[in-house]
Amino acid sequence: QVQLVESGGGLVQAGGSLRLSCAASGRTFSTYPMGWFRQAPGKAREFVAGISGSGSWTYYYDSVKGRFTISRDNAKNTVYLQMNTLKPEDTAVYYCGRGRQGWAPGTSLSIDYWGQGTQVTVSS
Repeated sequence: QVQLVESGGGLVQAGGSLRLSCAASGRTFSTYPMGWFRQAPGKAREFVAGISGSGSWTYYYDSVKGRFTISRDNAKNTVYLQMNTLKPEDTAVYYCGRGRQGWAPGTSLSIDYWGQGTQVTVSS
């Protein structure tokens, strides 16, 4: 069983920054792609960013390109989401997920394991 634990959420003013972290259990972390998703109240969960197992490839939802950066440290079994220039519409619960092997950026990232989520609130 894989466990994912997110941290780093909080309340920030528009234009501010936050860095989310997701720590994963298991010894095969580097062989799986990872993704960040978010879910706003009353809306479906949506993809935000994905990263390949090695960290060589990344892919972003259009609305966060140029503002968010996904990265990973395989030695620490951790994936990050640096969020800059935050907007009120970025307010959501953010989830990290472990993807299925074989993912190609630009295609749908299927998730086998989810974290519990961390709340991000951006005030105007």
